Amino acid sequence: MRYQKLIEESPSPFVDEDLRNKLGQTAIQVARLVGYTNAGTMEFLVDKDKNFYFMEVNARVQVEHPVTELVTGIDIVQQQILIAQGEKLALAQDDIHLNGWSMECRINAADPADNFMPSPGEITHLILPAGPGVRVDTHIFNPYVISPFYDSLIGKLIVWAKDRDMAIKRMQRALAEFQIEGIKSTIPFHQQVFQDADFIHGDIDTHFLAKWADPG
Repeated sequence: MRYQKLIEESPSPFVDEDLRNKLGQTAIQVARLVGYTNAGTMEFLVDKDKNFYFMEVNARVQVEHPVTELVTGIDIVQQQILIAQGEKLALAQDDIHLNGWSMECRINAADPADNFMPSPGEITHLILPAGPGVRVDTHIFNPYVISPFYDSLIGKLIVWAKDRDMAIKRMQRALAEFQIEGIKSTIPFHQQVFQDADFIHGDIDTHFLAKWADPG
């Protein structure tokens, strides 16, 4: 979607434990080098041979923070606030353990059939998915008018499950329950991606969307 992230997951199906440790140690070194304190994100690109390259530091809580929260059990926003108040971080790296698998779909007021053009307007019907392992972060309601003057992100649908296969199935079910009428949204796009064989098998890269949209 105009080179923005659409789907996030944690942990990565490509990153093994050794690479994860190397990425983590590099992120810590960067943070110490610049004297960074508080929540933030170090972004890297990884090639097919698992060489990684530093991209940028996002000195803030990112849109995809819920996937990290669900697999670690840590409220990142709460930790950010506590640190900003002057409290010391009560967690060490050894206290962080990954549990299960989490995925997030960004729900945008945009038309996937029209190059993801924004779709402002009034929501006339809304049903949010629910159930075990399903989380929806949103501000919209029925009726809610989506302005054309701001980012088209109107919600995040996040799921947690014991493994990636179950997380995909849970997301498929949640997307089927999610109903927004009156505007176009990225829900139909996500439904198609979560049925895609390459995506299901974790065979994805930065060219996935272009190949998926035009397999020829």
